[in-house]
Amino acid sequence: MADEDRLLPIANVGRLMKHILPSNAKISKEAKQTVQECATEFISFVTCEASDKCHRENRKTVNGDDIWWALSTLGLDNYADAVGRYLHKYREAERERAENNKSSNDSGNEREPNSTSGYSRVLEKGSSSSAR
Repeated sequence: MADEDRLLPIANVGRLMKHILPSNAKISKEAKQTVQECATEFISFVTCEASDKCHRENRKTVNGDDIWWALSTLGLDNYADAVGRYLHKYREAERERAENNKSSNDSGNEREPNSTSGYSRVLEKGSSSSAR
């Protein structure tokens, strides 16, 4: 596999960097590439740990709890705490969505499907800022 195929997209990395830095900051191509490599390695490291856990438990799918566990196991408690908070908020939003769908179906009112997923609603509530 070519290096470019295993790395996160450089445009996405650059956008994330611009979002965090002051608006007048300039980011060199070398800085973007360095962060790209580091972020890719970090994600691979955590995902590998989570995948190993799934393999030991004879499961094929890595889920959010596995990532949370891997972060905790690797001693990355600040990240684990942020992921734990996100998972909690995401599940709350999914429960609310399911309850709203159930109540609208029970009342006989057919609703248009809501294009805003639970994931988007959690981000709108500001959980993304807690990960900084």
